[in-house]
Amino acid sequence: MTSHAEPAGNLTFDECWELLDGDTLGRLGLVVDGHPEIFPVNYVVHRRSIVFRTSGVTKLWNAKEERPAALEIDGYDPHSEEAWSVVVRGDTAVIDDQADKDAVDGLGLEPWQPGEKAHYIRLTARALTGRRFKVTTPDIWNTRLSDRRRATFE
Repeated sequence: MTSHAEPAGNLTFDECWELLDGDTLGRLGLVVDGHPEIFPVNYVVHRRSIVFRTSGVTKLWNAKEERPAALEIDGYDPHSEEAWSVVVRGDTAVIDDQADKDAVDGLGLEPWQPGEKAHYIRLTARALTGRRFKVTTPDIWNTRLSDRRRATFE
């Protein structure tokens, strides 16, 4: 099967923020003990930054050290058959101001994982990139059942 793929298109700054604001779950990348680690986090967008809550272990330690971090989200729209990806790179910091915490809570930041998540962390974007592309048409006979592209013909 031959497919004529369209080139990937870069998303604008505003399109990236719209996609980030429309999602709730991302993958946070940190360097821990000299190697990369990935953590799923639920988040909200507050003042054009990413905010999540944590219990105070690895993610909090990295935020207190003001180390660089990255957050990535992606998605697929079966109606348009387009996939997209957004990456935020920047610095983390602990939020101490109660008014900011209250504002974030007002946006519905509620931890998914049980347990106390008393620490609020802000990822301030220093770089924001995104792209959108048309995916190749799935082969109805050979594409895995778990492949999201199958939704276009099921």
